[in-house]
Amino acid sequence: MAASGPVTPEPPFDPARPPVIEGFSPTLYGDTEGFKEKFLRKTRENPMVPIGCLGTAAALSYGLYCFHRGQSQRSQLMMRTRIVAQGFTVAAILMGLAASAMKARQ
Repeated sequence: MAASGPVTPEPPFDPARPPVIEGFSPTLYGDTEGFKEKFLRKTRENPMVPIGCLGTAAALSYGLYCFHRGQSQRSQLMMRTRIVAQGFTVAAILMGLAASAMKARQ
């Protein structure tokens, strides 16, 4: 049988505080950053992604506008331009990931 002795109860789980895990920090930064700060930081890290997103949105909007006006040739051209802009955005994301992985190894 197990030795009986005084048993100290563990404190109850407090959902308001994150659990303490040795060697793990839930945030990289000391303070929490809002949407604006995070957006500006990410844009500075990889400025091609927002440019690609804006290009995609512009090509889509103008393509839909041309479609509405009955300009099918121009609408088709803008839809193809949108695909190119989306490809540029995906390539920019992948290059940004590769660059940050290479920087982390150094």
